[in-house]
Amino acid sequence: MGSEAVQLEVGGHTVRLSNPDKVWFPERGFTKLDVARYFLAVQDGATRALRRRPTTLQRFPDGVDGEFFYQKRAPKNKPAWLDTARISFPSGRHADEICPESPAALLWAVNLGCLTFHPWPVRAPDTEHPDELRVDLDPQPGTDFRDAVAAARTLREILEEYGMCGWPKTSGGRGLHVFIPIEPVEPFVEVRRAAIALAREIERRMPEAVTTAWWKEERGERIFVDYNQTARDRTIAGAYSVRGKPHAPVSAPLRWDELGDADPRDFDLLTMQDRYAALGDVHADIDDHAYRLDPLLELAASDAREHGLEDLPYPPDHPKMPGEPRRVQPSRARRDRDEPDGEAAG
Repeated sequence: MGSEAVQLEVGGHTVRLSNPDKVWFPERGFTKLDVARYFLAVQDGATRALRRRPTTLQRFPDGVDGEFFYQKRAPKNKPAWLDTARISFPSGRHADEICPESPAALLWAVNLGCLTFHPWPVRAPDTEHPDELRVDLDPQPGTDFRDAVAAARTLREILEEYGMCGWPKTSGGRGLHVFIPIEPVEPFVEVRRAAIALAREIERRMPEAVTTAWWKEERGERIFVDYNQTARDRTIAGAYSVRGKPHAPVSAPLRWDELGDADPRDFDLLTMQDRYAALGDVHADIDDHAYRLDPLLELAASDAREHGLEDLPYPPDHPKMPGEPRRVQPSRARRDRDEPDGEAAG
């Protein structure tokens, strides 16, 4: 038998939380109610990160030891006060996703088993023009968070040279995210082109430590700048989201001067509440800024003109795009090329 439901009053709404004592993080003993209380403690920052953004819910209905799934479409029985926005997928289909506008929306999602909110880099009503360029610094085997920090510092230098600034946060794992607010005037394809140019510039300055190679076999022990996180229908865990790992880490917004001492494991369901109470939302001012992408798009044009650098492969589930290179793993391409005439590559 589950524990008796509780009614939580927040922002003028009543949210029912069923089975509040259900343990979602067995290693730490955190319950469903603990998660709800966490989001209440960081509510302003969490809703700031999601406001007017179509958001995919990563749901763990049986806790982190159970199965999880991603919910993109808003359920038909959602509360009338819960806003949605229509987004278009690369396939041409569309969906109405929830836009968490309030702390009550966070708790409603938690009741469904949501731990991680994955907001699109767009805001309603204009869901075709991103207002954030998101840089995902992904440690490959043999590298760690400290290597991602080194890459982030080079990224910061580049941004400053172009009169821009980014806001860093932990991924909740070993990686690091940097969000750059931009004017919502360019479509996804152009934002991705700017992200590739930015990634290539980091790679040029740190060739032994950073890579833009899409194929894992070519990355080596380097930080991968995952430029495809800017492709349509790709999302990054929102700030303050809880990640589905046994120790209950969260995606923690940071100040640049904290990166040198930061350890991703320092930020979890408990410690983030104390940090937030002391410092508030350290990314609260991100929405006061919006940069034009013109300098990065000119960098992309220069890369093409002077270095012959064109587009890079899209994710495998994305439709083939104009000008995109072949999506063939390099080792497979070499095998196909070396096969004698008339023999199948296998």
